[in-house]
Amino acid sequence: MTLENIVVVGGGLAGSHVAGALRARGYRSALTLVGAEPHPPYDRPPLTKSVLAGEEEDTSFPTDWEGLGLGLRLGERAEALDLHDRLPGGVLKTTAGALAFDGLVLATGAEPVRLPGEGRQYVVRTVDDVRALRPLLRTGTHLALVGAGWIGAEVATIAATKGCQVTVLEAGRAPLAAAVGDRIGALTAPWYAAAGVTLRCGTSVTSVDPGGLRLTDGQFLAADVVVVGVGARPAVGWLRDSGLEIARGVVVDESLRTTRPEVVALGDCAAWWSRRYGRHMVVEHWDTALKASEPAAAALLGEDVCHDPVPYFWSEQFGRTVQYAGDHQGTDQVVMRGSPEDPQWAVLWLADERLRAVLTVDRPRDLVQARRALINGCVVDLPAATDPGTPLRDALHAA
Repeated sequence: MTLENIVVVGGGLAGSHVAGALRARGYRSALTLVGAEPHPPYDRPPLTKSVLAGEEEDTSFPTDWEGLGLGLRLGERAEALDLHDRLPGGVLKTTAGALAFDGLVLATGAEPVRLPGEGRQYVVRTVDDVRALRPLLRTGTHLALVGAGWIGAEVATIAATKGCQVTVLEAGRAPLAAAVGDRIGALTAPWYAAAGVTLRCGTSVTSVDPGGLRLTDGQFLAADVVVVGVGARPAVGWLRDSGLEIARGVVVDESLRTTRPEVVALGDCAAWWSRRYGRHMVVEHWDTALKASEPAAAALLGEDVCHDPVPYFWSEQFGRTVQYAGDHQGTDQVVMRGSPEDPQWAVLWLADERLRAVLTVDRPRDLVQARRALINGCVVDLPAATDPGTPLRDALHAA
């Protein structure tokens, strides 16, 4: 099948890099990128770090879009998708009109979860979100932050350095519990107190009301500013009547193709099949989206590809660099390298003595060595692995 008109839906990392990959692979016909935001594609990880801190303003990708021959349709939101019954392609309906295509890339990302209530609540997903919140982070502001996940910890870090009085409310029993479990998440709790941040775990919020938060126990927590960081959902509601399979994200195979070979999906909106982990996965991380751009472009152009990365994520919080790689679902053993009271430490998750995931705190070499082993598979030498003075590579052996 020769494609003559490809439309990319989504102006973030995934969509913009697929567009570049298509050109790099020799596609020379019509190429259009539809982005809901009015801004050219930009990098998101700095938003909760340098941009929120006021150290950086523009994180746009340094891409010559005109030279790439890409039609940018910014500030235009996808509303529906009509696929032809007997022919490849279809029509994308947007807030600015309809676009015909014979090849389609779905990279619409995710949308932040918001809480009920009539009070003002801020989220941190787009550059406009950050620009609205940033001026409010100043000495004396009482900021209530709902959610002690990755984003919540980063926002709390910046707010505390700006002199805010910060209270973090977490429904789980520990920070990062949803990401790494209660036991390991609890090891990060002292970081909040050391930064002057009040952390309240096991505390759920009923609504965001004018002037603060209504808690499920009936209490009211007064706050000048409320930030909600309780997760995000794949932005796929507009595809409900498209005929594509949706299960949290757009369901795709290991080549990132949907049930229609002329339609691929990647990034935060895709539920991709992983041979490595034996299930469909939705991974809302920068690294996974970036790694998917080349195979998505190749698959759309008819090449035989397999997208099966080891998930990776990093965070900067309370003066520490935290990195995670792998997937600890189904593991049966947790191994500590060093003490959480030390400036640097790491955690290994094992299943049948094989490494499945790693979390490091200011131990970048451990992360690099473990990440390589996670790709290739390895058995862990426990005595060596638990000794933080032993290079981790010496504790990892080919399976």
